[in-house]
Amino acid sequence: MSADYVSYTEYICGQCGGRCCHEAHPPLCEARVETILAHGDFGDSIEYQGYLRLKAGSDGHCVMLSHGRCQIHRFKPETCSAGPFTFDAKGRVLEIYLKRESICPLVSYLTANPEALEAQKKIAIRLFRRLVDSLPGEELTRIVLIPEPETDKVTEISYNRVLV
Repeated sequence: MSADYVSYTEYICGQCGGRCCHEAHPPLCEARVETILAHGDFGDSIEYQGYLRLKAGSDGHCVMLSHGRCQIHRFKPETCSAGPFTFDAKGRVLEIYLKRESICPLVSYLTANPEALEAQKKIAIRLFRRLVDSLPGEELTRIVLIPEPETDKVTEISYNRVLV
């Protein structure tokens, strides 16, 4: 991934104000919790509501969003780093979805740049596999019940085991 792409995506995210961070409760595996806690006093930012996740503030935004920027950007949860992609799991299939521009302004850039779109999709798939493989089954089951409106399915990956 080019430095220009990384700079541009960071610029877009910085200008967005956290649309994808509203009503978001990104799931956390144990390893991600350890990483977050190793980088600061963020223990009050994590909760368990059927799965480990980041809390939302009184305004509905992720508690890690401060002045339009993520406080844990360098080690944010897999689902955040995969953006603007999201996932669902059904049986032995991991489904990958692209959020619509109404949720993420980066989508228009990616859809206009097929190489960048494919590169980000590969990153998302790798991150989702790591997350899904590390979550307890009951937590994954709870996560996939969360509706993901304004998304379009882009691919699916077969798994050797039943996910949910």
